[in-house]
Amino acid sequence: MADAADLTLLEQAAALAEGSTTSLALTTAALERAERYAGWGAFTTLTPEKALTEARAADRARERGDHRGPLHGVPTAVKDLNLTAGIRTTFGSAAYADFVPEHSDEVVLRLERAGLVSIGKTSTPEFGSPCYTEPEGGPPAVTPWDPTRMAGGSSGGAATAVAARIVAAAQGSDGGGSIRIPASCCGLVGLKPSRGRISSSPSYGDPIGLGTAGALTRTVADAAAMLDVLAGPAVGDPYWAAPPPEPFAALTRRDPGGLRIARFATPLIAETDVHPACLRAYEEASGLLAGLGHDLVDIEPPLPPDAVADFETCWAVLTALTPVPPGREHAIRPLTRWLADRGRAVSGPEFGLAIGALRRHAAVALRRLAGYDLVLTPTLADVPLPVGALRDDDDPAADFEAQKRFTPWTSAWNVTGMPAISLPIHLSEEGLPIGVMLGARPGEEGVLLAAAAGLEDAADWADRVPPTIADR
Repeated sequence: MADAADLTLLEQAAALAEGSTTSLALTTAALERAERYAGWGAFTTLTPEKALTEARAADRARERGDHRGPLHGVPTAVKDLNLTAGIRTTFGSAAYADFVPEHSDEVVLRLERAGLVSIGKTSTPEFGSPCYTEPEGGPPAVTPWDPTRMAGGSSGGAATAVAARIVAAAQGSDGGGSIRIPASCCGLVGLKPSRGRISSSPSYGDPIGLGTAGALTRTVADAAAMLDVLAGPAVGDPYWAAPPPEPFAALTRRDPGGLRIARFATPLIAETDVHPACLRAYEEASGLLAGLGHDLVDIEPPLPPDAVADFETCWAVLTALTPVPPGREHAIRPLTRWLADRGRAVSGPEFGLAIGALRRHAAVALRRLAGYDLVLTPTLADVPLPVGALRDDDDPAADFEAQKRFTPWTSAWNVTGMPAISLPIHLSEEGLPIGVMLGARPGEEGVLLAAAAGLEDAADWADRVPPTIADR
């Protein structure tokens, strides 16, 4: 068998099924790599004893023919924004440095029910807000393609863990691009599912519906396999996406036929220059998609500029709604405090009006895109930046504006609720990964994944290895 680190999620599952490896061996290797790359900021908390115990149990279950599904025994990791019963959950904040929840989020329970073995909690910025992952008290999450540069955020630790081949897939979450941004920075596939596709039970902390769980992987097929594990409503969910006619893994293998794909590269939420490498990736993807038989049509951006202010109002209020333990207010970062102050200055009626306006903007965008199967944009406006390039504790407003310029497309599909995926199609002249983003109509992850799988075959990125780990 090849080195465990070289195997994708589904290849690890196949190796377990054929008996050429064990969950204990895969989990031990993952923990060893996590320790080897500890300085890269992938994890806030490792749980080796728990992971090894679960791996041994998975091996015993497989020997009895009592496995829970195809991914039973495969190692993974959970983002530190998600509650994990009995395991420290910091939300990326010093204010929660010692918090240990009593229950787990539904997405964590689904990973457990499928038999995946979590080796720990991946790092995230405070409350998952910034698009970089530089948590207090720990190293920043960096891209293994150049460890002086950021992994993106807020699922930066998850992206580092997968790109460094510590685990083959890791759970993340995305409220404004937080899966797709680090996927682009780390040369990965990052899937944000449709609104309502994955339950946010039991916390339901986002009343607007911007955020959703998802996964970061090296291949589209692995992303589909993770979606099959995570998808589906829980009792009590306020809304949910209709279930697919068959598993997403099967839909990924279908020929999508010739699709009509809208495309635009004009920044949506901020006026900014776009790095030439990002535009080259966009044109490269366009050419490959056309070569696969799809029809590409240039369009104007479907969201108006005034949607930005409504999004920012909602984002600030969500920050203000995040509880801080009494007596720990001093531990909150300047950016979080600045956003929360903005949110607290919004009245209840103003918040309600902003939500309504955001939904009307979404409806207009969805109508404008209704005649297209997919929409293509760059993922980011720049290559992965040096650590600290965006963060500005002395001027949080400048920090926030810099983030908008770096990520001028991703949050649009959180507003509309569309599924979207970042694909690692390109490497810059310096060897830095560059992603492109495809979005689909709400609920149509099957079309999105099938088209993405075709693009993956044409671009052949799955076997690329960051040079920093190629010989280690």
